[in-house]
Amino acid sequence: MVDRKPAETAAAQGAARPKQANKRGAARLAAVQALYQMDVGGTPLLETVAEYESFRLGREIDGETYRDADAAWFRDIVSGVVRKQREIDPAVHQSLPEDWPLSRLDTTLRAILRAGTYEILTRPDVPVAVIVTEYIDVARAFYAEEEPRLVNAVLDRIAREHRTDVSPRPARKDG
Repeated sequence: MVDRKPAETAAAQGAARPKQANKRGAARLAAVQALYQMDVGGTPLLETVAEYESFRLGREIDGETYRDADAAWFRDIVSGVVRKQREIDPAVHQSLPEDWPLSRLDTTLRAILRAGTYEILTRPDVPVAVIVTEYIDVARAFYAEEEPRLVNAVLDRIAREHRTDVSPRPARKDG
């Protein structure tokens, strides 16, 4: 009979250490929440980042446990969105349907699109597919059907406009 305890222990240890990608996903979600808080409450950038890093990321609040997040990734997204908002907002606006100005979007949806756009514009080291998928997942944490589809469409348009590592759309066949 083979003793499986060492393998089980190694698997348990691996599960105890979240992968960097999971920490980045948690950072993305927390960044969207922080951007929302700043937009709705008018909380300043430094105060918001400090609050999340000290009291939320990887902590339990009112029985809810926040996932451990890559604090540097979180900080980069939140401060980057604030720093580059004059570049981000026009890119989002141009990628929305004509009858949906940026100001008409729900605050959470606006935060998701701003964060995703920031990463597309500034993180060439992260594949577009990863960024878009992660922010669709963030949208699914808050919304059912339409909003995640909108996030997909808008971020895809922005990526096609601003990145060279996006595969071209297949040609449409008329006929």
